[in-house]
Amino acid sequence: MKVSVSTDNGMVSEHFGRCPEFTIVEVEDSKVVAKEVIPNPGHHPGFLPEFLKKKGVGVIIAGGMGQRAQALFSEQGIESIMGISGKVDEAVASFIAGTLKGGVSICQPGAGKGYGVEKTACDHEGEDKC
Repeated sequence: MKVSVSTDNGMVSEHFGRCPEFTIVEVEDSKVVAKEVIPNPGHHPGFLPEFLKKKGVGVIIAGGMGQRAQALFSEQGIESIMGISGKVDEAVASFIAGTLKGGVSICQPGAGKGYGVEKTACDHEGEDKC
């Protein structure tokens, strides 16, 4: 199985669509057998789910992702685990151990993005704007 983690400098990125890179980890028999860090190839609706599916990814781990993006991953048969933070390697180890607990997406849609939500800041600490 391959797991993709939205990555920013070795940490799980809070912004799935804006992460600078993805870490793709191949897991066999509960062990990491391969790890590849690739630049984010850019995105538009449906591109990244197809791109990662072609790479064999079955799970995506991120801090935050919109509902539409999660639905597009689901349509490709890729499980989305949101609300994750910390080091990529620790998140992957928790996933392998079966202890990774997803939750609410860290970053929710904001004002001006067509969601009808009037906000001017992200929902996660330390960020003024998404």
